[in-house]
Amino acid sequence: MQSEEFKKLAQQLKSNLSRLMEKRSTWESHWQECADYMQPRKAEITKERARGDKRNIQIFDATAIHALELLAASLQGMLTSSANRWFAMRYKEALLNESDEAKEWLEDATDKMYLAFGRSNFQQEIFETYHDLITFGTSCLMIEEDENDIVRFSSRHIKEFYVEENKKGIVETVYRRFKMPVASAIDKFGLENFSRDTANLFKKEPFEELELVHVVRPRSIYDENKLDKKNMPYQSVYFEYGSGHIINIGGFKEMPYVVPRYLKSSTEIYGRSPAMNALPDVKVLNKMVETALKAAAKQVDPPLLVPDDSMLSPIRMSAGSLNYYRSGSRDRIEPLNIGQQTSVTLNQENQRREAIAKTFHIDQLLVTANRTMTATEVLQRNEEKMRILGPVLGRLQSELLQPLILRVFNIMLRNKLFLQAPEILANQEIDIEYVSPMALAQKGQELQSLMRGLELFGQIGQIAPVQDYIDEEGLIKQIIRITGLPARMIKSDKEVQMIREQRAAQQQQQMQMMQAMQEAKVAKDAAPMVKELNNVGQ
Repeated sequence: MQSEEFKKLAQQLKSNLSRLMEKRSTWESHWQECADYMQPRKAEITKERARGDKRNIQIFDATAIHALELLAASLQGMLTSSANRWFAMRYKEALLNESDEAKEWLEDATDKMYLAFGRSNFQQEIFETYHDLITFGTSCLMIEEDENDIVRFSSRHIKEFYVEENKKGIVETVYRRFKMPVASAIDKFGLENFSRDTANLFKKEPFEELELVHVVRPRSIYDENKLDKKNMPYQSVYFEYGSGHIINIGGFKEMPYVVPRYLKSSTEIYGRSPAMNALPDVKVLNKMVETALKAAAKQVDPPLLVPDDSMLSPIRMSAGSLNYYRSGSRDRIEPLNIGQQTSVTLNQENQRREAIAKTFHIDQLLVTANRTMTATEVLQRNEEKMRILGPVLGRLQSELLQPLILRVFNIMLRNKLFLQAPEILANQEIDIEYVSPMALAQKGQELQSLMRGLELFGQIGQIAPVQDYIDEEGLIKQIIRITGLPARMIKSDKEVQMIREQRAAQQQQQMQMMQAMQEAKVAKDAAPMVKELNNVGQ
C-alpha cells in the first residue's frame, strides 16, 4: 500500500495527463494522415497497428516519401554531420578566450565530447528526430547516461509524449506514455516498486506489455546545496498508467527530453511541418495516380462490346484463343474506347510532383553546377542552398542543439571525464558556437562584405591612408571566427608574439651584419687612399 502523499501525487499527475491528452487530440488525426502518406512506418497515432504489417497500401506515388527523406538527410548533413565539426565552445568572459591554458582545457573537453557522440548511437537517433520533425513538426529526443557509452540517445514516437510550455515558450514539462514488457520494467525498477497486480502479471505473463507514464517537470521548491535526486531542478516520476501506482520518484539536473519544433504558431504548443503543407498535394497526387492506373489498365485490357445474340459463349480472353460466332452475322467483339488522354494526366501529375518538391525545398537543395559555372559561382550556389533553411536554423539551435550539447557536457563534467579544470575557470560560463556547414553559410554574407571592403580599400589606397584604419590582428581574428577554423590550426597570441620577437631579433642581427660589412668595405676601399696620402705627406 502506498502512502496518502503518493496517492495524491498520482491523482494529480493522471489528471494533468488527461488534460494534455484532450488538448492534443485535435493534432492526432492530422499527424496520422501525414504519416499514412509520407512516413508509413510510424503511421500508428490513432490506429493500433501490428508489428511488421504492410503500411503502404494506400500509397500510389512515393514522391513525398523520397522528398521527406532527402530533406531529413540534408538537415543531418548540414547541422550535425558525423564528417564535420558542428559546434565549438568558448567562454562568455572574453579575456579567458585569450588564455592559452583556458583554451587548451576547453578544446580538450570539446574533443572528448565529439568522441562521446561518436561512440554513442547519436547519428541514427538524430536522423530519426529530423524525420519526425519534418513529418509531424514536433519531435522528442531523450538523452540518458550510459555506463558503457557515456550517453545514450533515443528518439521517441510522436504518439508517446505530451508537452507543456513555460511563460517563455520553452517546453519544460513532458509526459511520456509508453508500453514496456513487464520483465524489462521489473528489471529496471525492481519488483518491490510495482503494484500487486503487476507482480502477479509478472509471474503469469512476464513478456506481457505494461503501460507506464514518465513525467519530467520542473521543481518549484528544492535545495541546491543538496545533491540527492529529491533536490534536483527537474522532478522525474514513473507510475503505472492503469492503477496510478507510483513506481519511482527521482530527478535530473537538466531536462532529459529535448523537444524541438520545426515551425510554431504563437498560439500553439506543437509545431507545424513541411509535410503538413504538402499534404493536400500529396493526397491529390495519390488519387490522380490511382485513377491513371485504372485508366491504363482499361487501355491495356479494355472492356469489350459483345453482341448478345451472335456470339457463342463463353468469351475467351487468353492469348491465341478462338471465339466462334454465327456465320452470316456481321457482329464482332470490339473494345470499348474510353478516350483516355495519357499525356494530359501525366502533365498534371508532374505539376503536383514539382509542387511537393518545392514544399520540401528539393528543387533548391539539389541545384547542380553546369560546366560553364566558375568555382566562385559554385561556392555561392552552395551557400545559397544552405541559407534556404536559415529561418528554421534559429529554432533548431535553441530547441535542439543547445540543450543537447549542454546536457552531454554536464553529464561528462559530473562524471569527471574532462581534465582537471584550472583555477581561473571556477564558476565561469560557456557559450556554444555553431560551426556546421549551415551555420557557416549564414555567415557567408558577412565574409563577402569583409572581402568587398578590403578590395575597395586596396583600390583607394593610393589616394587615401586607409591602411592606418585597419587593425591587422582584429582583421585576422574576425576572418578566423567567420570561417570557423579550429583552434588547433591557429597559433596562440603568445606564440605569435614570440615569433615576432624572433623575427625582429633576426632582422636586427641582419642589419648589424650588413652594417659591419659596409663598414669593412668602406675601410677596405679607403686603405689605398690613406696610403697615397701618407706618401704625399712624406
